[in-house]
Amino acid sequence: MINGFWGRKIGMTQVFTADNKVVPVTAVDASGWIVSQVKREEKDGYNAIQVAYIREKMKNQSFQVEWLKEKSKYFRWVKEISVNQVPADIEVGKSFDFSTILQPKDVVNVTGITKGCGFAGTMRRHNYSGGKASHGDALGRKPGSLSFMRSQGKVMKNKTMAGHMGVTRKTIRNLEVIQIVPQDNLVLIKGAMAGKPGSLVYVRKNG
Repeated sequence: MINGFWGRKIGMTQVFTADNKVVPVTAVDASGWIVSQVKREEKDGYNAIQVAYIREKMKNQSFQVEWLKEKSKYFRWVKEISVNQVPADIEVGKSFDFSTILQPKDVVNVTGITKGCGFAGTMRRHNYSGGKASHGDALGRKPGSLSFMRSQGKVMKNKTMAGHMGVTRKTIRNLEVIQIVPQDNLVLIKGAMAGKPGSLVYVRKNG
């Protein structure tokens, strides 16, 4: 059984429910994926479906089996979806259909890569409060004490300091599927998820 799929995060918007309540949602585009390989436990040691995302310049062309011999040239991403048993209707070269995986009101976990923020200070990176804004305060946005070994030129391990922020794998759990647009291969999921618009996310059905 397939319980997840790869998609592109389009961005956030809002939709209205049947009782006229506004729900903030993130749109995930699941189109453009081709089944590029099927891995089976007898041969590969595990069961999985390998899917590949067609590059933009190739989308107007009809798919050709020769593309699978040079995946890096014709596909932008090549990913795998782990399964307990490979479904009988999965064929290499066919478009990957996620419509049977999710339904509205399903609960999913979404994994993505957070936005890169470059070098960030302690207040932004670790949510420090900083010094007081009153007269005479000299701390400002500085990190403060660096532990009792600073006089020896050492800092304790795992000390929260300034440094590179973002570009980390993050999973947002228990998000609700609000709506599915089958003609556009779009999934509208309630709430926010990691990643910038256009980035790759993995949507996995919870349970």
